[in-house]
Formats: sequence, C-alpha cells, structure tokens
Amino acid sequence: MTLLTVDDLVVDHRTPGRPAVRAVAGASLSVAAGEVVGLVGESGCGKSTLARAVCGLVPAGGGTIAFEGGRVTRLGLRRRDRALTKIQMVFQDPYASLNPRRRVGAQIADGLEVAGDRETTPGGMLERVGLPGRMAGRYPHEFSGGQRQRIAIARALAARPSLLIGDEPISALDASAQAQVATLMRDLAVESGAGLLFISHDLSVVRLIADRIAVMYLGKIVETGPTAEVWANPRHPYTQALLRAVPEADGLGRLPQELAGDVPDPADPPPGCRFHPRCPAAMDVCAEREPAPGPVSCWLYPPA
Repeated sequence: MTLLTVDDLVVDHRTPGRPAVRAVAGASLSVAAGEVVGLVGESGCGKSTLARAVCGLVPAGGGTIAFEGGRVTRLGLRRRDRALTKIQMVFQDPYASLNPRRRVGAQIADGLEVAGDRETTPGGMLERVGLPGRMAGRYPHEFSGGQRQRIAIARALAARPSLLIGDEPISALDASAQAQVATLMRDLAVESGAGLLFISHDLSVVRLIADRIAVMYLGKIVETGPTAEVWANPRHPYTQALLRAVPEADGLGRLPQELAGDVPDPADPPPGCRFHPRCPAAMDVCAEREPAPGPVSCWLYPPA
C-alpha cells in the first residue's frame, strides 16, 4: 500500500526584497508501507525542504502531497489533524530537537499520549532503541549525540507513525554512530510496518538501508529506482558523478572524483536541464528544453 505520494511538488522560499528561491521545483516520489526510500543529493538541492513540506512545516506552492489517501496541508496554530500525527520526523540536529528543560521520558510520553498507548512506558521505548530504560529520568544534556538521536527516534516511534522521515538524521553524528543509527531506523520502521523516507547526502549509508533511491538535483528528482539497480547501473550523469564521489575501501589510496563545476543559484537556475552546465554529456537540447520527468529525467533517455 502506498502511504505517501508527492506529485509535482513546488516549494518557494520568499524573503522580502529578494527574488523567490524555488527550493523544490516539481518533484515527485512515493513511499509504500514497510518500504525504505533514500532521498540523496548535494547540500542545498531541496531534500530537507521537501521533507518539511511533507510534514506540513512549510507550505507547498504547487503540486500535491497525499498521505494515506488524505491531503497534507500546512501545520498551523490549531491542533494538528490526528491523521497527520502518523507522519513523524527525526531531525538532523539531536542537540536542538529535544527540549533541554524536560526529562527525556516526559518527551517520549508525549508521543505515547498522541498514540493513545497506555501500556508502553517511556523506559520501554528507550530499550527499543538500545538504551537502558532507567535513563528516562535524565535530561538531554546528560547524553551523547548518538544517544540523543536514539531518544529522538524513540519519541517519533512512540506516536506509532505510519511514515517516519529522517531528515539528515546521521550527519551530526560521529562515524562510529552513523551506520548504527541508520540501521536502527530502518529496522524499527520495517518492524512496525511503517514507511521510511531517509534523507542523506551519504550514499554509502543509503545503499546499506534503502530499498529504493531517489536522486535530487536543484529541486528536481532526476533518477529513481531500486537501490541495487541504480548503484550497479546509474543512468543519469549526475547520479554517475555522485557515485564516483563515494570513497572506496579498495586499498589503492585513490581519492574520490569530485563533481566538476558549482551548483547554480536556485534563485536563477539555468534554462533547460538544470544539470547541463556541469554535465559532460550535455547536448544542445539540454540547454533549450527541460527533460520530461520519469525514472531517468535526462535527454539521453527520452521517453518513448
């Protein structure tokens, strides 16, 4: 069953006195129950903005976001629709996402209350994420970064979500904790039957946990497909460049290949295909017309 469908989503950032920045420029993707979808791309490509729009934290300027058959709208000052509490997010910074003035058990209890769960205890949720239940009485500053992120995951899962979103949830952690936390999110989401949208610029971690991958560049999804298939045979030139930039433990001491050129200004994107100024395979048509959306949005693979 498809939980989340994002169709031709547009999100603009507006600042008084400056031109609007189109952070998401017609992106489409879906997440099914029990599926892990990895959303990858360079910093500033619009991944986090898309996630925040799915949660209702920023307004959509166009397109639609459907969750379990209902429409996702912007989160306002009123109490959120209970159906949308089934979407929970784990944020990037575990130091900022927890209230420093409240014990972690009380914060996890908020999620249990939303779910109407009177049987599970905050300590029990901590044990699910690999922490001793007795730590529920401590404050966030008493934990390491990796432990705080586990607490944030426990708080999100306490609400019994159908869809869990990880917005760069491992980027603020040290290398020893990154794979552990990513694998934990995948295992707990799949165990509960929830879908997981995992956002990261670390392709090696996404390869480890994701069933499908969506590659984003300057507000657009340029390639999607099963992770193993995309990894073995990347088709879009941008995807190929991203994979060449992943370090390999081959013992040869080679540095990863850097993607040439700079990311264009999203407030003034290039015409046609947004990647063509940096693309080694660019053709005349690439600068003139935008390729059609699809599994590979590129003029090298025009639709039939």
